[in-house]
Amino acid sequence: MALVRVAVAQAVNGRLRRIPVWPVYLISALPFLWLVWQGLSDGMGADPVKFLERHVGKFGLIFLILGLCVTPLRRLTGISLIKFRRAVGLAAFAYVLLHFSIWLVLDIALRWGEIWADIIKRPYITIGMIGLLAMAPLAVTSNNLSVRRMGAATWGRLHQLTYLAAFAGALHYLILVKAWPIKPILYFAAVVLLLAVRLWWSRQKQRQAARLTA
Repeated sequence: MALVRVAVAQAVNGRLRRIPVWPVYLISALPFLWLVWQGLSDGMGADPVKFLERHVGKFGLIFLILGLCVTPLRRLTGISLIKFRRAVGLAAFAYVLLHFSIWLVLDIALRWGEIWADIIKRPYITIGMIGLLAMAPLAVTSNNLSVRRMGAATWGRLHQLTYLAAFAGALHYLILVKAWPIKPILYFAAVVLLLAVRLWWSRQKQRQAARLTA
């Protein structure tokens, strides 16, 4: 069974190596084009700003979760989507930044006093801002030049902020929707599970290293 899994993973990875990254950017634009269509077809309901705000933020969270899935997929199946992870992360940041911009410009109308009051007094906005601020340095350094200048180890440690961003984004969505529907709970559970798996693997690696040095 293990040999079959390895053979399948090698075959899939061979095909993936021939696929360029740019189609991922095109695919990541599809949710935005769907939103444009909803606007043109009067499908945003009675409150278009809230419709845009919620859906754009949700798409950002979905791309964050997809990015977190890359490493578990590789470890469990051998299939590697590492080459596409940067594009997925940039798509997540683009949607999260657009989500923030819609809130800032269309919802709150650049009323700066009210903006700061909301950030301080409303926990879901505070948590959302933490997630956005965590993603900003990741987006800025998501290029080969930054990897070379920072060094792979330092760059990797910086990009662990992805975990904070994903957790903050899922918690932001969970608290924002006060009626506790199933979808925000599932997104939050998915993020917690993915982070828990990573933490468990990290602990296993540390134990193995400790045994080797003992």
